Amino acid sequence: MYDLTGFQRDLLYVTAGLDEPHGLALKEELENYYEKEIHHGRLYPNLDTLVDKGLLEKAQADRRTNVYSVTRRGTREIEARRDWEDQYVSDIL
Repeated sequence: MYDLTGFQRDLLYVTAGLDEPHGLALKEELENYYEKEIHHGRLYPNLDTLVDKGLLEKAQADRRTNVYSVTRRGTREIEARRDWEDQYVSDIL
């Protein structure tokens, strides 16, 4: 997880929170959070990177739409990141 960009981590977290989202659903969620437009040229290459790293799995919903899900490895990475974060911020919350 340490080698991901902040955007890639956010993308992984949002994917984990949704049920097999397609790219546009992820785009909308991130646009709401960032309060600005997320361009396809940023979204899809980062999704591909997460797939290549084995953190996300991509499946075809139909001829034009892919859906994404977090792999077991992705889940382990999220849990490890949350544990790491908690050791530094749990006392202030």
